[in-house]
Amino acid sequence: MALDSETLSQFRDTIRRFVRERLVPLEARVAEEDRLPDDVVEEMRQIGLFGLSVPAEFGGLGLNMVEEATIIAEMGWTSPAFRSIFGTNVGIGSQGIVIDGTEEQKQRYLSRIASGELIASFALTEPDVGSDAKSVKTTARRDGEHYVINGTKRFITNAPRAGLFTVMARTNPDDKGAGGVSAFLVEAGTPGLSIGKPDRKMGQKGAHTADVIFDECRVPASAIVGGVPGMGFKTAMKVLERGRIHIAALCVGVMDRLIHEALTYACERRQFGQTIANFQLIQAMLADSRMEAYAARSMVMDAATRHDAGENVATEASCCKLFATEAVGRIADRAVQIHGGSGYMAEYAVERFYRDVRLFRIYEGTSQIQQLVIAGHMIRQAEGRA
Repeated sequence: MALDSETLSQFRDTIRRFVRERLVPLEARVAEEDRLPDDVVEEMRQIGLFGLSVPAEFGGLGLNMVEEATIIAEMGWTSPAFRSIFGTNVGIGSQGIVIDGTEEQKQRYLSRIASGELIASFALTEPDVGSDAKSVKTTARRDGEHYVINGTKRFITNAPRAGLFTVMARTNPDDKGAGGVSAFLVEAGTPGLSIGKPDRKMGQKGAHTADVIFDECRVPASAIVGGVPGMGFKTAMKVLERGRIHIAALCVGVMDRLIHEALTYACERRQFGQTIANFQLIQAMLADSRMEAYAARSMVMDAATRHDAGENVATEASCCKLFATEAVGRIADRAVQIHGGSGYMAEYAVERFYRDVRLFRIYEGTSQIQQLVIAGHMIRQAEGRA
């Protein structure tokens, strides 16, 4: 669903006010307590953030990719944890169902995901399986009208709060590749499913990940996404393409916040009888940061527009994710440098963001994986195979 420009503008302005007036003042508290206040999460549900991409017929807002990118960029102005709590509902937790789910699966889960009643999580990564997602070791053996799942998933976002997991498991042990992997919808509380201790991370306090363990976890055959075994990896790749544009859009918002913090400090901090903003080397860092932020935003909106037009944007999505996540790291580094010694102190936002943004270059496909994806598409096209 494409909103008219006025409605989108109004919604964006609402999110902008909510982020800057409600969420930004809570950043230090969230970092200290490593949790989001329950009343704020409820406000986010009421605004509709948990259902941004869920079709309107299931109670979501049904935003297209351009609209979603616009809103997510606004969320980037504050701590990533605030976006993370609903990010799995908007992306990898719901889109597999939206894209490939059966009608029964859509009716059962999507309205609850859109309302935020249900936190949806995506369980793909394993202790020995990360970038090589085709090598899933978690198994699901057929037992009559059920499957029995065994294995461990690692670094699963929102696992401690999730009510529904999309789980990648190998249903065909004879097929060691992508064709042997299926996607299952497994509800929290299912016997045999347990959650490990929340991980202790470098940054992104308030956003929680944990192991998800399956020990003889029995689910009905109808739990397979789309009802078709062997399609799980294909579903995952469809979902990750949109997710990469989403993460790039988030990085654009973080870039804007970092530039704001750096510029504000530079215009206030005095050395040698003048503000440091007058120093040309400071100006160079500010200019480079603005240039990269502009480039990243342009890439995101171009890829999102092409996605909405139905084009294959696998290359463009990876380009966005690679460039934006690397650029936000450089901008965070410059922001800390502009702050000087103060940038290393926890009382300044740039110290926290410096740690927070490091994760962006790792999850949903590392920078190196994005390079391989991009080059692979280029080579196949040159050889006439794409």
